[in-house]
Amino acid sequence: MTAAPGRRSSTFTRLLRHGFTDASAAERLLDSAELAPLRDDPVLLDALGATADPDLALLGLVRLLEAQPEPGVRRELLDTLISSKPLRDRLLGVLGASAALADHLTRHPDDWQALVMYEAYDLHPGVEEFEAGLAQATDPVSLRVAYRRCLLSIAARDVCGTTGVAESAAELADLATATLRAALRIAGAAAPEDAALCRLAVVAMGKCGGHELNYVSDVDVIFVGEAVEGADETKAIRAATRLASHMMRICSETTVEGSIWPVDANLRPEGRNGPLVRTLSSHLAYYQRWAKTWEFQALLKARPVAGDLDLGAEYVAAVQPLVWKAAERENFVPDVQKMRRRVVENIPVAEVDRQLKLGPGGLRDVEFAVQLLQLVHGRTDTSLRSGTTLDALKALAAGGYVGRSDAAQLDEAYRFLRSMEHRIQLFRLRRTHLVPEDEAELRRIGRSLGLRTDPVVELLREWKRHATVVRRLHEKLFYRPLLDAVAQLATGEARLSPEAARERMVALGYADPASALRHLEALASGVTRKAAIQRTLLPVMLGWFADSADPDAGLLNFRKVSDALGKTPWYLRLLRDEGAAAQNLARVLSAGRLAPDLLMRAPEAVALLGDGDGGGLEPRSRAHLEQEILAAVNRADGAAQAVTAARGVRRRELFRTAAADIIGSYGTEEQPVEADPGALVDRVGGAVSDLTAATLAGTLRAVVRDGWGDSLPTRFAVIGMGRFGGHELGYGSDADVLFVHEPRDGVDEREAGQAANKVVSEMRRLLQIPSADPPLLIDADLRPEGKSGPLVRTLTSYAAYYRRWSLTWESHALLRAEHVAGDEDLGRRFIELIDPLRYPADGLADEAVREIRRLKARMESERLPRGADPKLHAKLGPGGLSDVEWTVQLLQLRHGAAEPGLRTTRTRQALAAARTAGLIRDEDAAVLDEAWVLATRVRNAVMLVRGRAGDTFPTEPRELAAVGRYLGYGPGHAGDMLDAYRRTGRRARAVVDELFYGVTER
Repeated sequence: MTAAPGRRSSTFTRLLRHGFTDASAAERLLDSAELAPLRDDPVLLDALGATADPDLALLGLVRLLEAQPEPGVRRELLDTLISSKPLRDRLLGVLGASAALADHLTRHPDDWQALVMYEAYDLHPGVEEFEAGLAQATDPVSLRVAYRRCLLSIAARDVCGTTGVAESAAELADLATATLRAALRIAGAAAPEDAALCRLAVVAMGKCGGHELNYVSDVDVIFVGEAVEGADETKAIRAATRLASHMMRICSETTVEGSIWPVDANLRPEGRNGPLVRTLSSHLAYYQRWAKTWEFQALLKARPVAGDLDLGAEYVAAVQPLVWKAAERENFVPDVQKMRRRVVENIPVAEVDRQLKLGPGGLRDVEFAVQLLQLVHGRTDTSLRSGTTLDALKALAAGGYVGRSDAAQLDEAYRFLRSMEHRIQLFRLRRTHLVPEDEAELRRIGRSLGLRTDPVVELLREWKRHATVVRRLHEKLFYRPLLDAVAQLATGEARLSPEAARERMVALGYADPASALRHLEALASGVTRKAAIQRTLLPVMLGWFADSADPDAGLLNFRKVSDALGKTPWYLRLLRDEGAAAQNLARVLSAGRLAPDLLMRAPEAVALLGDGDGGGLEPRSRAHLEQEILAAVNRADGAAQAVTAARGVRRRELFRTAAADIIGSYGTEEQPVEADPGALVDRVGGAVSDLTAATLAGTLRAVVRDGWGDSLPTRFAVIGMGRFGGHELGYGSDADVLFVHEPRDGVDEREAGQAANKVVSEMRRLLQIPSADPPLLIDADLRPEGKSGPLVRTLTSYAAYYRRWSLTWESHALLRAEHVAGDEDLGRRFIELIDPLRYPADGLADEAVREIRRLKARMESERLPRGADPKLHAKLGPGGLSDVEWTVQLLQLRHGAAEPGLRTTRTRQALAAARTAGLIRDEDAAVLDEAWVLATRVRNAVMLVRGRAGDTFPTEPRELAAVGRYLGYGPGHAGDMLDAYRRTGRRARAVVDELFYGVTER
């Protein structure tokens, strides 16, 4: 076969044409002595070219021939290979797909005989046939050899297309069943006294239990043991445990013939921390009292496979009623979905895009979606109770629980992805779910799946196409049939019954499924374009609503907004076409009352949730807000209309701020949860404070213009106090202020005072007029002499009062004073006036410190609401806002004159400055900052959820859960949230005791 120098032989060209990638090596192998009888036989070359990897198949064949013990046997193999097409296809198919099985045949050269049979029973063997194939195994090594021999026949039928992927998976599960039985038989033979003491059942779980095993996979099991009649139960369970452990080792340990697969018993009660073997009653006691939702999901596939099958059947019969009640558990759907998300989050970043099983659009997405539907509807429809994914999907479609088209697409995608997984694992018989990056491996996989034109490109394209289908459908699968149940469309498909639709809504967390279904009907019924778009949107919207603490409110609010805006051309287009808008809206509508209430008063603010020209959710600057409000005021006809316009801007911007806060706290597919809670707090506090200042500036302009034209007879300024001055306002905060004026030249002081008082009175009235917009309450109680003093003073009057009468608490309150509206020069001079009071040059005298401490203690005892749990009070409780703020403010009063960094109205900035100045330890500053941020977020959450301000956690379960979701706690973890709040408060109070009260022991 040697070609002339410089020319390629005709064989070389033929080899390339037949799919060989290393034609030179293939030529040498074909020239070997072992293949001499077939050197010119075209049948062999055609058969090799039909395999997944002709190079690998040829090398494996030569090695197999070399391993034959004598020439006669080798001749028999070659004759059979050429004369028997079934053997040729099977043997070369296996050699071209699996290097591991080629290695096995080399070590056991007689095992090719296992591929010769082509009888009917050989085409579809079951447990009985596999048991016969393993019957001669007496130890772990011989069991492995026999197992591989059986595996050869499964792989041969698989790669030749005699069986489909579902049949191959079922055969692998049957082989695993036979192997577990053989391993238990060997273990029992090694310890007959243990076997005589107990009944031991092996229950398959996972893919083995579901009759859909991979080539290489952990075989999940649960062990159930009982004493034989007359035996001591404790001794019997110990004996069963020894047998079970030995059986696991027989299958799992590595020998000269490798291992079979790991036997994994971690799905048992308490996982790896629980006993390996339990009695049936012990299993039931655990499941009835302690089991989590995922454990019932796992039991869906439980199937007795080895040992005492009667005991195994008793176990399955006993746990099945519990499995089909799992959907009634609180937070069932969120628990299952959270578990799926956790699986994805735990995938290493470098592997996410290559994960065939666990990644987005992977096998697990299909399996989770199907199991979720089974658990919801299988309680009343026994036809759904299959442990096999594809059988269950078929039953769901037949019953109308899943659309037939969706089911067909998922079935196709699942079969393709499982086929890829099988081919990947078959190559080296290694447990992996990662798509390889090596082009030669991708080529072999593609060819094995019938993709021959451009195997690598076609394989990757098909994989991505099917993964996209799964990603698109796996969540919608749960929600889409709900629409078909109410949309009154002639789909020609079976539909969910009213009872099945109700069950699904309850499982999603809807407290009033009947009303929810009515909302769906109103939104999705009909043949209008609006209804068609809603039917596209609602499957995903329902999922987002279900991921909140109050799905009912989310759906109701969505209907209200849609009713208000459904006829506008941009609304549904925004939700359909702008990726983030729909999920942002779902989050906002289901997170509590405040944001939806603000939105309902002006639904067009939905535009802010999109990616386009609505301005997005970034807070606007104070200058921008003031400019817009003053422009609206100037256009208005009269003060009332002007302030109405200003309050309308305020309402819209409060919605923008609340929506950004909710989305940052919940996270969406486009935007992860904000990692820094302090940044959320600062954003809300800054945005609401700037908005309040701009609103006051606009209101002041409106009142002055309406009463005096362009100029008031007195200069007038508004000084922000408390949380307003500190840029820390919450959604429900009043605006704490002082009013200061200064008569203009030549104006009588009495006339100026009357004008200033009239301005204040009119501002307060206009900002509190009942309307669709939330009121802005102005609180001037921090003025000199408190409620007994005049509402407005001249700058000279303030100076006289502070010089003569000022009390320590007033200096304390002035720490937060900042000019917010009105005459800037007057505001600046007021701040210059009070700076020596709030930052005294000599610090604080001991008596002043004691007075501040007494005042704080009295405030806590008098203002704490009766019956409130002080440990959960965000303002006055231990580690609450009062604790942190008074501690920081005491440091400012003492050291502000010497430390410029402390001269700020903002709590967190002052705390950071105190740490930088060495006035507080880093760790103590971190504890106080964490407590202050958490307490502030609790107050914000209460306002967002309840629509009214509050300093304590809600007692109503749904509201409490909603606060928990805002703070990052999943369904069912409200107790963890309260415990964490108490812990944070305790740590902060210990710091406060030392720094504020001077307690030296912590």
